[in-house]
Amino acid sequence: MAANKALDVRPVLHIVGMLLVTLGAFMLVPGLLDLSEHTKDRGAFFSSSIITITSGVTLILAFRGEIKRINVRQTYLLTTLAWLACTAFGALPFMFAAPHLRYVDAFFETMSGLTTTGATVMTGLNTMDKGILLWRALLHWIGGIGIVAMAVMVLPVLRVGGMQVFRSESSERSEKLVPTARGLAGMMLLVYVVLSIISMLGFIAAGMSVFDAICHSMAAIATGGFSTKDESLAYFDSFAVDWVATFSMLAGALPLVWYVVLVRRHGAVRASSQVLALFGVVAAATMAMTLWTWTHVGLPFFAALTHSATNVSSVISTTGFASTDYTQWGTFADVMFFLLLFVGGCTGSTAGSIKIFRWEVLARAVRMQLRLMLHPHRMAVIVYEGKILQDDVVESVISYFFTYIVTFALLAVVVAAFGADFITSVTGVAATLGAVGPGLGGTIGPAGNYASLTDGAKWTLSLGMLLGRLELFTVYMLLTRSFWRP
Repeated sequence: MAANKALDVRPVLHIVGMLLVTLGAFMLVPGLLDLSEHTKDRGAFFSSSIITITSGVTLILAFRGEIKRINVRQTYLLTTLAWLACTAFGALPFMFAAPHLRYVDAFFETMSGLTTTGATVMTGLNTMDKGILLWRALLHWIGGIGIVAMAVMVLPVLRVGGMQVFRSESSERSEKLVPTARGLAGMMLLVYVVLSIISMLGFIAAGMSVFDAICHSMAAIATGGFSTKDESLAYFDSFAVDWVATFSMLAGALPLVWYVVLVRRHGAVRASSQVLALFGVVAAATMAMTLWTWTHVGLPFFAALTHSATNVSSVISTTGFASTDYTQWGTFADVMFFLLLFVGGCTGSTAGSIKIFRWEVLARAVRMQLRLMLHPHRMAVIVYEGKILQDDVVESVISYFFTYIVTFALLAVVVAAFGADFITSVTGVAATLGAVGPGLGGTIGPAGNYASLTDGAKWTLSLGMLLGRLELFTVYMLLTRSFWRP
């Protein structure tokens, strides 16, 4: 059988080459901006582009041939290699252009960008060349649409973390709204572009410059979090900017397929279970944080509401923007924001972390278990959006949750072994594994960054970003002996 044949890596490397050519082409955009600005390092992006495109073309020519339908094992390998290769070459501009990062820092920054994490090692953003700032935003935007495509088209096939419930034959495509995978991808890309434009116009109307609006809109819709300012949203000191960011981040945390259905049905569509759950969690957490900051921190009510809504939405959507240093709000806020690091947005969005869908399934599984304890002989099933979830979906979600927590614990121990303190180790891993960005504490909190960490800690957290973004099992599968065995 085909599944027992030796793994053929040729089509995988051919596709990786195509992705590198695409990445190299994107490098020309900030290169042209630097050229028009007459910056000192205006040739950095062109050099990076030439290296990246040349490497991509080499892979394409070396492994050219008819690409048939790739199998499951090739898909696992392609998903991981694509992110690693794009990160490895996407780091080049950070080395060639100011601030001329060392490779470990450039790799960390690029991995953070492509995984839409938003953790940064860079400072001095306020006076940095526009080209490198645009490249950071582009990494978010490119990574965001790649993540959505993976979540909708790849992970359901691989049956990762309960994602098989979103397989095409049980999705809206079965109703002939978008009959082909290519058509669905095209519609999602169109929605992604439209949301980015709407967000950009909102930021401009709120008082941002056009350049800042473009960068922040790409980061917000991709739920990334890279800002053009060291102080993030706090630099603008504008409630209007904060509210535009809040709505943009929440828009990015919703499934792109849901927007597609909304458009095709001319608005006649109900919110899915996970969409309602997301809004419920955001509303409850915002209300609690607003009351806390109003009554205990002393903020005026509207300021308390605005900062709470913005920062709660930022953490839950795993964006990472910050309108203020919320670590100064006291222990209650620290605990709340730490717990919110594990929530995440909707499946099929650019958001990371555990995700609302899995929390819903876990809650239903616990409720079913409690019922069975009272009525052992009763037939109990888990229903999600009117459909009975198969046992393999529930088991897959539970396995994912367990693996996520164990991975979090192990990575935290490793980061601590490289010299980080307790708060930095624990919240740093939670923030990078969940693609949130800032952690807690004075070092990596919303007012700090990851620059002071040791190289070992940065490599470990880069691994955490990759693992969390690719839903753990996609990477772990490559470490099993059976995967490589013919």
